[in-house]
Amino acid sequence: MALKKSADSRFRGEESDIRPTRVTIDLKQLAENYASIQHAIGNRKVMAVLKANAYGHGLVEIGQFFESLSLPYFSVAYLEEGIQLRKAGIKTPILVFGGLVKEQIDAYLEYDLTITAPSVEKLEMIEARAKELGKTATVHLIFDTGMERLGVHYYNARDLIEASFKVEHCVIEGIYTHFANADTADTSYSREQLERFKNILGIYEELGVSRPPLCHMANSGGVLQIEESWFDMVRPGILMYGVYPSAEVNRTIPVKPALSWTSKVVYFKVVQPGHPVSYGSTWESDEPVRVVTLPVGYGDGYFRSLSNKAQVLIRGQAFPVIGRVCMDQTMVNISDQSAFNGDEVTLLGADEFGNQLTVEDLAAWANTIPYEVLTSIGNRVPRVYLD
Repeated sequence: MALKKSADSRFRGEESDIRPTRVTIDLKQLAENYASIQHAIGNRKVMAVLKANAYGHGLVEIGQFFESLSLPYFSVAYLEEGIQLRKAGIKTPILVFGGLVKEQIDAYLEYDLTITAPSVEKLEMIEARAKELGKTATVHLIFDTGMERLGVHYYNARDLIEASFKVEHCVIEGIYTHFANADTADTSYSREQLERFKNILGIYEELGVSRPPLCHMANSGGVLQIEESWFDMVRPGILMYGVYPSAEVNRTIPVKPALSWTSKVVYFKVVQPGHPVSYGSTWESDEPVRVVTLPVGYGDGYFRSLSNKAQVLIRGQAFPVIGRVCMDQTMVNISDQSAFNGDEVTLLGADEFGNQLTVEDLAAWANTIPYEVLTSIGNRVPRVYLD
């Protein structure tokens, strides 16, 4: 595979050739993940979720790649993410999930971004501003079926639906809700949410009108476990990037991780007994040990909570991180083994010997979830794309 360069130096650029620490994304694997999901859901549409820097994979580059695969819809969390995609030349429809303040409406309309309307008040606000500007807003209505985050409560759904019939400068293209825990083994609450959403859709039938053409509910857990929630379009987030949303979820669709994270040894030393390593002196040995230093730290998203817990791969062997992870550097105990300046170190992913550290491994060591591991990898870590 060839390396794909990006004009955005935060992800690629000259520093990707000189900084020893980098993230590599396998675009072919991303395409295979998308194909697996599309095959499973049949003729429904797939919305690619690009929020949080495309789950750490690179917002613009992944957006451009998915557009090249003709995915029908994208989504982001914040307005500024949508604007960044538009400025990069991306034409695919983009839904912004996040909450809306009045001052943002002009930018939504300028950049042709789909707006989430979570209330009658917000819908009327969008309508009024679109009318003032002589433009038409594309809107998806969101209903809260049990997340208690955004959206009109399911038991007040009729108010928003009826309000949506009155707008003249908004196209109500979609209607959606969000699962609270579709990635658990017990899906009973998710199915209760599903029934609430179906009841909302039933209001359109009661009123004798067609519902919006894009009805969507299924996140990664829903795609894997609750087929009834697929409707017109699904929203696989972390699943698109080859990671399952939890250990409990049924792995009904085969996907593989597309991201790996590597660094290189930049210093070697022998640490004597009684000489503690790193800030706080939290680790020391009772015998001489060989220690190497890596140019990566919590400033890059390699969590401080990995201190004295994580492992890395060097020359086909796993070695422990020792002492506290620093902002920019991390120390590793290679015991009596050999390592040299410039040796590649695998922080996440597979090494050339077939050994692997998974995002689940890092999440367990850091006492967090895979989502946070991926989305925390900082922008100062160059992204390299295998084309």
